[in-house]
Amino acid sequence: MTATFIPRRARGTILARETTDRAMLRAFLETDRLYAAYALCDLDDREFLRTRWGVALAGGHPIAVALQYAGYAPQPVFVMGENAGIEAILAGVIKPRTAYVAARPENLVAISASYRVDSGPAMYRMWVDSAHFHPFPAAVERLQPEDIGELNRLYQLGFAAWLPASAIADGLYYGIRVGGRLVSAAGTHVIGPAARLAVVGNVMTHADFRGRGYATAVTAAVTAELLRFCDKAVLNVRTDNPPALAAYRRLGYQVHVTFEERLIHRSEPIWSGWTGMFRRILTRKES
Repeated sequence: MTATFIPRRARGTILARETTDRAMLRAFLETDRLYAAYALCDLDDREFLRTRWGVALAGGHPIAVALQYAGYAPQPVFVMGENAGIEAILAGVIKPRTAYVAARPENLVAISASYRVDSGPAMYRMWVDSAHFHPFPAAVERLQPEDIGELNRLYQLGFAAWLPASAIADGLYYGIRVGGRLVSAAGTHVIGPAARLAVVGNVMTHADFRGRGYATAVTAAVTAELLRFCDKAVLNVRTDNPPALAAYRRLGYQVHVTFEERLIHRSEPIWSGWTGMFRRILTRKES
C-alpha cells in the first residue's frame, strides 16, 4: 500500500503519493532531461530497484516529483517541479531524516518547509554530445574491478566515501599511472542505456601531479567512451572551481543550469518526541 498525503492548505488541489509508474515519471523528467539526467538513468531496471519516488498531482496531472536513492544516510534526494508539489511530497511521502538534496535554487523554499537546509555550493550541470566534444589524446588506461583498491586509495585523499568493485564493473573508469602508481582517475556515477544518458564523476588527481592535464585526459577518455552509446554525457562542477570549469569547457562541455547541492535535516516540532512517548505509553496500557 502506497503512502498518500494531502497538504491541509491545498486539500482538494494537490495529492502527493508514492509511485512506481516509470512511464509517468519518464514523461515528466524528459521536460528537462539534462537537469533530470541522474533521475532518468535511475529509471533503468538495475537502478530503479534502489529508488523510491514521490509524485504530486494537481487535477490528475503531475506537477512535481522527488526521488530518494537507497543507501547509507544521508541519502541522495532529487526534486523537480512546482514548489507546492515538492512541499507536499516532502511533507508526507519522501521523508528521510537527513539527505543530500539536489534542487534548483527556487525550490529551496519548498524544501525549507520540512527541512533545515545547510549552506552549500552552487553547482553547474554541464553537458556534451558528439557534435561538441573535443577529444584529448593521452596515455590513459581502462580500469578494471581489480583496480578498486588503488582507486579508493586515490579517492581517500579527497573524498569521504569508498567505492565497491561493482562501481567499476557496472560503470566506466579510466586512469593514469606514473611509475606504476595510479595518480589520476575519472569514472561514472550512473549510466542509463534506455535514456541514452550518462553522468561522469569521481574525477580526482593526486595533489603532486596536478597541473599536467591528467584530469582533463581521464575525463575525456570516459566521455569519449560514453558518447559511443549515449546521446549526451553530463557532469556536475562547483561554480567556484575555475580550473575544473576550464578543463571541462576544453572538452566541449557547456553549462545547462545552475542548481544547489545541500545537506538537509528533517525539522520536527519540539513536542514531537513527547508525542511519540505518550503514544507508546497509551499503547502499552491498552495492551
